[in-house]
Amino acid sequence: MLGFSCAHSCETQLLLFYACFYIVLAALFAICMQGLLVTLNHQYPKWQLDESRIGTNPGVSFRPRPDEAEGLPMITYVAANKTSVNEWVTLMDDYLAPYADHTLLPGGGKNQQICDFNTPPAGGKVCAFDVKNLGPCSVSGGYGYNKSAPCFFIKINRIYGWVPEYYDDIEDLPADMPDDLQNHIKELPAVERRQVWVTCKQLTNSEENLIGPISYHPSQGLPSYYYPYMNVDGYLSPLVAVHLARPQTKTSIDIECRAWAKNIIFRGGSRDRQGSLHLTLRID
Repeated sequence: MLGFSCAHSCETQLLLFYACFYIVLAALFAICMQGLLVTLNHQYPKWQLDESRIGTNPGVSFRPRPDEAEGLPMITYVAANKTSVNEWVTLMDDYLAPYADHTLLPGGGKNQQICDFNTPPAGGKVCAFDVKNLGPCSVSGGYGYNKSAPCFFIKINRIYGWVPEYYDDIEDLPADMPDDLQNHIKELPAVERRQVWVTCKQLTNSEENLIGPISYHPSQGLPSYYYPYMNVDGYLSPLVAVHLARPQTKTSIDIECRAWAKNIIFRGGSRDRQGSLHLTLRID
C-alpha cells in the first residue's frame, strides 16, 4: 500500500512538473511572438529593395494561368469547343473582376483616381486601370479565344518602393531592343516615353512565322504613374494585353515576353530566367 502511494505521488509530481514546464514554454513563446508582431508594420516591409529577399529585379508574369499549372506555363485549348474556350475566358474574367468592379477592392476602390502622364496620383491615392480600353482583348470580345486569336496579360510583380529607370532617351536605347519598339518610342512625346516596355516574340525554332501579328493594348508599356507601389488600398497592377491575331493552329508555339527598363535585368533560357517569361501556346 505504501509503495502504491509513493508511486502515485511521484506520478502526480511528474505530471505537475511537465504541466508547469509546458505552461512556461508556451508563455515564453507567446511573449516572443508578441515582441515580433510589435516590430512588424502592415503598411510597409521592414526590409526593402536591396535589403529584402525579393531584391530589386521584378519578375514578369502573365494571365490567364490555371492554378494547377506545373512546369512550363501553357495556354492550350480547342477553339471549336465552347467548354474549352470558356475555361480560359472564366480565368480571365476572375482575374479582371477587381479591375472591372471596384467594389471588390479594399475600401470599395475609393482611393483610385484617373491618371495620365501629366496627372500622377495624389497623396494616398492610386491610379485606376481601365479594362474597357483593351481593343480586341476586351471582356465583351471574349479575349479573342473563340476566334483563335487569343489575348494574355503581362504584368511585372510588385516590389515595395521600386521605381523603374526608363528608356526615355531616344539616343540611349539598347542595341538589342526590337526595331519596331525603338521606332515607337521615338515617335512618342518625351513624357510618354516613361514606361516599362513589353515585347513578345516567337522562340520556336522555325523558319515559318508561327506566332503571327502581335499587338499590345492599351499600349505597349506600363506607365510611370503606376510606380512606385506603396501598398495603398485599391492599387491594381497595370497590364499590357498581348493580342495574337493569327497564330498557327495545331502546333505548339514557344513565346518569350520581356520587360524593358534600365533596372530590370534580363536573362533568358530555361534556368534562372529574369526580367522575362516563357509560355507555350497551342490552339487545336
